[in-house]
Formats: sequence, C-alpha cells, structure tokens
Amino acid sequence: MAQKFKRSYRFAFYTSTYITLFLSLLILAYEYIVLSVNWGSIGIFALFSFVFSFFIIQLRIEYFIYKRVKAVYDSVALLDAETIGTKRVTSDMKTLTAEVEKFARDKKLEIETLKVRENYRKEFIGNISHELKTPLFTVQGYILTLLDGAIKDKKVRKKYLARASKGVDRLIYIVKDLDMITKLETGDLHLFKEDFDIVELIQSVFELLEMKAAKKDISLTFDAEYEPIHVNADIERIQQVLTNLIVNSIKYGKKDGTTEISLEFLKSNKLLIRITDNGEGIEKQHISRLFERFFRVDKSGSRKEGGSGLGLSIVKHIIEAHQEQVFVDSEYGIGSEFSFTLPLSNLNQSEAG
Repeated sequence: MAQKFKRSYRFAFYTSTYITLFLSLLILAYEYIVLSVNWGSIGIFALFSFVFSFFIIQLRIEYFIYKRVKAVYDSVALLDAETIGTKRVTSDMKTLTAEVEKFARDKKLEIETLKVRENYRKEFIGNISHELKTPLFTVQGYILTLLDGAIKDKKVRKKYLARASKGVDRLIYIVKDLDMITKLETGDLHLFKEDFDIVELIQSVFELLEMKAAKKDISLTFDAEYEPIHVNADIERIQQVLTNLIVNSIKYGKKDGTTEISLEFLKSNKLLIRITDNGEGIEKQHISRLFERFFRVDKSGSRKEGGSGLGLSIVKHIIEAHQEQVFVDSEYGIGSEFSFTLPLSNLNQSEAG
C-alpha cells in the first residue's frame, strides 16, 4: 500500500500475526497427534484468530495510549495551549515524540532568552543606579556641607551651590535622555521630516563642538569638498545623532587626532554618512553591546569624560525611527567608524542615480 500504517497499526498487525501463528501451530499439532488434520478448519481458525487479535490489540493500544497522552496534554500541560488548541490529541507515539522534542527545543530557547534578559535587567538597574547615585550624592554632599555652617562663607556658598547645580544638570540630562529613549521605543516621539542640507548641518555641528575638539587638538573635517546634499529626515534628531557620534569620537580620540566625515551615495536614493576617527578603537567583544543603555567599554574612563551613557542608544533609536540603519566598524588601537543611512530628498534623486 502506498499509504503507510501508523506505528500502532504495525504493532497490532505483527502481534496478531505472531499470536495467529502460535495458535494455528498449536491446533495443527493437536489435530496431527489426536485427530486427522483438517486444513480448512485450521485456515478459518487462523483468519478468525488474526482479525479478532488485531482489532482487540489495536483498540486496547488506542485506548491505553490516548488516555495517558490526554492526561499529559491536559494535566501536565506538556504542550502550549496555542499548540494543542485546534489540534486533535494524537495517539501516534512518533507524532507525540516529534511534538515533545519541538516543545523542548522551544522552551530551551525561551529559557536562554529569559536568562539573557534577566542578566541585562540586572546590569541595567545597576548601571542606572550608579549613574543617578553619583550626581545625587554630589549634590547631597554640598548641600549638607552648606547646612553645617559653610553657608555663612560667601565664597564657599557660591562655589558649592555652583557645583550642586552642575550635579542637578547632570541628573536632568540623564532623565531627559531616558525619557527620549522611552518615547522612541513606544512611538510617542513623533518625527517631523523635512528636506535639509546635510552638509550644512554637519558643518554647524562642527562649529558647536569646535572648542571641545580643540582641547584635545582634534581636527573636525570632511574627507572632501561637498556640494549641498539634501536629505529627508527630522533635522533636530539628526543633529542630535551627529552630535552624539562626533562627541564620542572626540571623547575617545587621540591627542592631535582627526574626526573625519565622509558622504556616499547609495542605491535606492540613500545617503551613507560616515564618522571616522583614529582614536583608541573598540575591542571586538564589546561591539555587539555598544548600543545598549549605559553600556561602557571603559567605565572609569568614560565617567571621567562625563555623559549620560545613553548617547549611542539614542543614536540607534533615532535612526531606526527613520526606518534606516546604523553601523559600526572598529579595530582596537587604530580607530572606529560609525555610519548611518538617510533617504535623499527629491532634489538629489538625479545625483544618486
């Protein structure tokens, strides 16, 4: 037959065959010894014995297996409700084994994912508590000092209040960044897309960060001279992306180093913006976690430089909110390159082609 029997049918068939052969041989031996052998009666007996044994064994197997498998499905909840909700409970052990193996693989993957999330949650809580604790304790220390009597000294009072104000500004900075990420993730922060010149925007960011770069003698430059290139995006958010990436390149750049911007036209009317530096670079094992909230490659060094620890996470969420991609390529000791894509406006479609 082209159609294969279920394994329970095969078991019943072979078992019935063995029983029939045994009983037929037993009857044959009895008739041979006591009576004369009647092959017709032996054949009828063999057929009746086989059919009767087959149906009795099959029914018992179905009932025995189905009853216990049903208990496994219902009581032990072996499979998810979604898996068995619209399916008939099977009594085929091969099918059941395959379902159990699939269930085990799925649950193992879920458990591993939950463990990763739990570790991330613990690390995230630890990081955010540290970030908030440092400025809070700083502000608290200065205020307590003033309350203990230092407030009477005009010079000390002014200096300590100024330092406490910086601590409060840092707290506000962290909370604002967290609020922005939350809004980006939940879709509450709406983008206001418009056409603008990306070259002009990059130049304005250079001017804003010129003094910061000058402190480390880092030059901010384009890799070539560019004519105006218009893209369609939220100009305020893209300015924040550029600022965060360039600030990072300055923060981790070498003295007398360079932060270079290059622009490249891609297919499908896309523009690739690259921010390349010759700083300290990033080790490979850290690259996959760069865009996590509060993740720091060098915790002590980054805290000396300041920042909320949310810059790259904000970059990722803003670019993804534009339905674009952000990339990173880095070699430790040589430098890093962060890049992202933006859609070109209609004014540049001819250039992109």
